[in-house]
Amino acid sequence: MSRYGHNYFVAFSELDGFGVLENRKGQALLAITSQNDDYILNVNKAEYVEHLVSEYSILPLEIHQDQLSVSVKEQMIPAERHPSSYWVDSGRSYLKDVYTFHLPFTGDPQLLKVRASTFSMSAPHIMVAGQEIRFEIINFNQQADAIKREADNVVSQLGSQNQHLTNDLIKFNGSLEAQLTQAFDARKAQLLKKHDVISALGIPVRQATGTPSTFSVPAKRTPVIPSKPKPEVTAKGYKPEPTLDDAIYRQILKIIHDVGKQFERLPSTYAGKDEEHLRDHMLLILEPNFEGAATGETFNKKGKTDILLRHENSNVFVAELKYWHGKKGYLETITQLLSYLTWRDSKAAVVMFVPNKEFSTVLETIQDVTSEHPNHLGFVNEVEEGWYQYRFHINDDPNREVHVAIQAFHLSR
Repeated sequence: MSRYGHNYFVAFSELDGFGVLENRKGQALLAITSQNDDYILNVNKAEYVEHLVSEYSILPLEIHQDQLSVSVKEQMIPAERHPSSYWVDSGRSYLKDVYTFHLPFTGDPQLLKVRASTFSMSAPHIMVAGQEIRFEIINFNQQADAIKREADNVVSQLGSQNQHLTNDLIKFNGSLEAQLTQAFDARKAQLLKKHDVISALGIPVRQATGTPSTFSVPAKRTPVIPSKPKPEVTAKGYKPEPTLDDAIYRQILKIIHDVGKQFERLPSTYAGKDEEHLRDHMLLILEPNFEGAATGETFNKKGKTDILLRHENSNVFVAELKYWHGKKGYLETITQLLSYLTWRDSKAAVVMFVPNKEFSTVLETIQDVTSEHPNHLGFVNEVEEGWYQYRFHINDDPNREVHVAIQAFHLSR
C-alpha cells in the first residue's frame, strides 16, 4: 500500500496531452507570424525552420529503470491508512517501515504529469525531487519479495505510460517541420504579395521543341527533401532576385547525368579526354534542349571547366567539371564554384570524373568530407549512386542558399 502525501500526484495523468501539444505547436507558429517582414523575406528558410524544429520539439523522458534504489525509515502511520483487514484503533498511529524508492530520469519533469493518448486509469502516485521519481511502499508485515513485486509493478507502469507519451511526442516532433514550412511559406507569400514583387520571381527558361531524343528530359520530377541556433539576418528590405525553376534545374542535372553515364559506357571514346573536351560535349547536348528568353539567358563557358547559365550578367546556374584529385581538390572545386554565385536560390553542380580504380572509395570520401566545407548547410538526398544533392550558402551570407548537385562518373584519364 502506497503513502500519498501532499507532494504526490498521479503519474502521467494531470495534464491533457492533446492540449499540451497544441499549445506547443501554437507557440512555434507564433514564432513565425511574430517575426518582422525583413527577417522572413531574407532568412534562409531551411535553416530557420530547422531552428524552430529544434526549439519546439519536445524531448521525450528517459526513465533509468536500471538505476532504481531504495531507502527505508520508520514512520508513524495513521490507522486509516492501514489495510481494512488490520485490527487498529481509529485515531491512533502505528510505527511502520516505509520504503522510499528512488528512480532517476532525464528530461522535463513536467512531462511526468502529461497524459498520453493511450493511458492507464490506475497509474501510480509519485512525487518528483529534481531528476528523481520517488514512490513509497509501507511495510505492513510484508515479505521482501512482496515489496519487490509491488515496486517492480510501479516501475513497469511508469515505463509503459512513458512509452505511450514518447510515441505521441515522436509523432508530434515528426510533424513539426512540415507544419512550420507550410506556415513560413504562407507568411512569405503574403509578404511578397504585399510588396508586389511575386511576379518578378523566376527566370523564364523553357524547354525547347524538337530536341534530340538521345537524352530525353524525364517527365517524373526528383523530390527534394541538439539545438539549432536561430539564423541572423542583417538585410533590410527585400529585392527580388531571378531564380532558375526547380523543374528546369532537375532537367539540366538529368541531362548532365545521362551524358556522364554515356562517358562511362564508351570509355574507348572518352577516356583520356581533358575536362574542356568533356565540358564542350556536354554543352552540345544541353544547348539545344533549352532556350533563353528575350533578355538573353543562355549557356556559356568560362575557362576550361565551367558551364554557366547567366541572367543579366550574373550566374543562376554553374557547373564545374574536374577530374578527381583527392579531398583537397574536391573541396577547392566547391569553393571555386560558389565564388561564381551571388544570388539566393542559385543552382549549381560539381561533376567529378574519377579515374581511380576504387570508385566506391571515392564516393565514400565525397559523402564523408562534403560537410567539412565552411559553406555547407546540409545534405538533401541521394538521387542515385554517385549523385548527391546538398545545400550550401554563398560567401559571407548564410541566408543566400545555393543548391549543389555532386555527380561523379568513373572515367579513365
